[in-house]
Amino acid sequence: MKGFNFNIEDIQALKERGKSKAKYPVISQCPVCHNDLIVESLHCEKCDTRVEGKFVLSKFNYLDTEKLYFIEVFVKNRGNIKAIEKEMNYSYPTIKKMLDEVIVGLGYKLDGSQEMEEEPEEKPDMSQSRIEILEKLNKGEIDFEAANELLKNLK
Repeated sequence: MKGFNFNIEDIQALKERGKSKAKYPVISQCPVCHNDLIVESLHCEKCDTRVEGKFVLSKFNYLDTEKLYFIEVFVKNRGNIKAIEKEMNYSYPTIKKMLDEVIVGLGYKLDGSQEMEEEPEEKPDMSQSRIEILEKLNKGEIDFEAANELLKNLK
């Protein structure tokens, strides 16, 4: 197996660079209301370039530290559950549960790979009158297809 070839100067440079960097992870939730945070500024320490705007964090930034550690162990062990069990000293059901929590934490359903919807779509009330349906369409609360379907189902 081929190893990494670092010389002493490279290792020292990495250590020094690590000392000058902040050691705090990016937080993804507001500590007051627990809403998602957005990044509005980026800065390069080398050339002092600053970029401002509204940037989103990756899905992984919204996972807690334990889930991130589990992902690290999972990837390091190439998804081999037996190796993960051994390294983390957890049983198969516990590892499976942790994996399910990560899947849900990333916004996916457990029964498939589709992303979960942010908010469930509001289903229109089928017991509305023709006038109420047309008023909702006029206000933009429902689209033409939904209004048409509701009107077809009126008795």
